[in-house]
Amino acid sequence: MRTVKQTDILTGSIPRQLLVFFLPIWFGTLFQQLYNTADTLIVGNFVGTNALAAVGATGAFVNLLVGLFVGLCSGAGVVVAQSYGARDVDAVDRQVHTALVFSVVIGAVLTVVGLLSAEPVLRLMGTPDEILGDAALYLRIYFLGMIPQILYNMGTNILRAAGDSKRPLYFLIVASLVNIVLDVVFIAVFHWGVAGAALATIISQLASAVLTLRCLAGSQGMPWHLSAAKLRMEKAILVAICTIGIPAAAQSALYNVSNMMIQSCMNGFGTDTIAAWGVYGKIDFIFWMTINSLGIAITTFAGQNFGAQQYDRVRRGTRICLEMAAGITLFISVVFYFAAGPLFRLFSQDPEVIAVGVEMMHVLVPTYVTYVCIEILSGALRGCGDVRIPTLITVFCVCGLRILWLLTAVPVWHSVATVELSYPITWTLASLLFVIYYKKGGWLKRCIAARHEA
Repeated sequence: MRTVKQTDILTGSIPRQLLVFFLPIWFGTLFQQLYNTADTLIVGNFVGTNALAAVGATGAFVNLLVGLFVGLCSGAGVVVAQSYGARDVDAVDRQVHTALVFSVVIGAVLTVVGLLSAEPVLRLMGTPDEILGDAALYLRIYFLGMIPQILYNMGTNILRAAGDSKRPLYFLIVASLVNIVLDVVFIAVFHWGVAGAALATIISQLASAVLTLRCLAGSQGMPWHLSAAKLRMEKAILVAICTIGIPAAAQSALYNVSNMMIQSCMNGFGTDTIAAWGVYGKIDFIFWMTINSLGIAITTFAGQNFGAQQYDRVRRGTRICLEMAAGITLFISVVFYFAAGPLFRLFSQDPEVIAVGVEMMHVLVPTYVTYVCIEILSGALRGCGDVRIPTLITVFCVCGLRILWLLTAVPVWHSVATVELSYPITWTLASLLFVIYYKKGGWLKRCIAARHEA
């Protein structure tokens, strides 16, 4: 079995290594979005509008709850990356086994919470009665697949921490194809409705978990080799994972809360605006998956090189990743700005929706670049183990200030543009604070000291 050599990230051309690591993550995210779109098309065409709305109504709750635990998985990725970079094979071995046991516990807790809270939360969110039953049924079945979903996320975080971003892509492609095929069979052939859609999802999650665990178990001689006899949770490792993972989980939760508030504000401008905002989200996803993939790449790069005590390479890698992110962002911004009309016409032929959507893009697209420093610098800092201050900056500037803006400015200047401005205003302030902290915050010395004390 071909494995990723440790020198892939620790030596050689930094731009090349970042690009080689980034591309599989980017394609994986793109493929996942495509299969999610196919999933929606199958439900909408073969079941009906109510079923489509029922599945859509579950998205915010699923993202909120699952995002919390995926954040914890990222903590394991950082811990493993640092130990792998330091060539501490024994530490990697113990961290992998602790992380996988922890993921089973996380998945079990999430299953119970999801089953018990599905209908009450949907009612709290104001889900219409005509779709409440289907939405609750979808959620209950969906949450039965939490253990394999968290195992997959944990396993892929471990593989990426060791520099392998290709096999997680392959596993995702297989799982996506399984999901699409089973959607067609369960929904179009067996007519199982939303239950069929949920069942197809959890079977595909099970497939991805099996492939990931099989990969880890079959990696004899590698630090991340999985052995059933070694499965146990070590308190010190669990604390290290949670120290990094809990802030990431909290950050994810607050992002989802602020985005739900923005959606609520958009809902007040009527059907055309709601439709345009939904379409904009489909287009906007290209930017987000690109910048997030670069953030994952620099986190792993920084983690391994920090563990190997190559601190100058950490800084050079961060600078190069910032340059790459800025260049790609500017390219996307130019394309989106001038192609706004044609892009919207791919999704809607309604002239009102297109007009509102183009205006949305012309307000937000030129401001994308103000977000770059947040994602890349927070990723680099997280990879070195510094999460407290970056999380505070993100929570209070990006999330807290955004919510304050929505509550105070939008009622006074009631327009779509005012809602949209909550993004660049908060991004700009947070980016400025991240740059100051990265340059003057003394974070690297504290991270080095903390690692020596561990």
